[in-house]
Amino acid sequence: MTKICIIGYGKMGKMIEQLAPEKDCRVVSIIDPNCPDLHSEITKESLGAADVAIDFSHPSVVVSNLETLIKLGQTCVIGTTGWNNELPRLRDMALQRDMGMVYGANFSLGLNLFSRVLQSAVEIFDRFEEYDLLAWEKHHAQKADSPSGTAIELARLILEHSSRKSEVVYDKLERKPQAHELHFASIRGGQIPGTHALSFDSAADSIELIHTVRSRSTFAMGAIAAAGWICRQKRGV
Repeated sequence: MTKICIIGYGKMGKMIEQLAPEKDCRVVSIIDPNCPDLHSEITKESLGAADVAIDFSHPSVVVSNLETLIKLGQTCVIGTTGWNNELPRLRDMALQRDMGMVYGANFSLGLNLFSRVLQSAVEIFDRFEEYDLLAWEKHHAQKADSPSGTAIELARLILEHSSRKSEVVYDKLERKPQAHELHFASIRGGQIPGTHALSFDSAADSIELIHTVRSRSTFAMGAIAAAGWICRQKRGV
């Protein structure tokens, strides 16, 4: 049985706690400074001899959390986004510590399959200049980062597989987009768990690829699966 420490007891943390027993996992500790009945800091003691820590905290604290986990050599899964600019440094730190770490913009199995379909579609449509390419995402009003980590990762994949798009623009455009620019719009509001879409548009027709999350459980189950996998793998980022 995999022993888990949850870092961040928000909607995702609670979902992981609820679903962990279904995957032969046991939550041995929960850390969240905003909950008075829980551990407030990441320490060797508060981790509770966990095999793996799963972080779904907040972009403002995830870098500090990860630095501490690396210093402690704690195997971990990082589901919090909004720290891409620190990734190279933290990745190197984790590799030097010879620990196990999994990070991801999105732990939904469906989204990861969607990203593979997306890559193939971009390569196919790349040969037909009459089709332009644009993308958008929608998330709930409480989401802390915009664009989302998933949008940034999908945009990276699009640029990697397109010969016509070389730059992504997330902000509102007050002008016509340039032919080489991928406009990736973000919408925030309501209770939307997450939707990502890619559109290939021409004067004659339009083709859309859309991934829509129905439940946050998809992220929790993916993170729990990643936790079990890295505990078996033991080392690497």
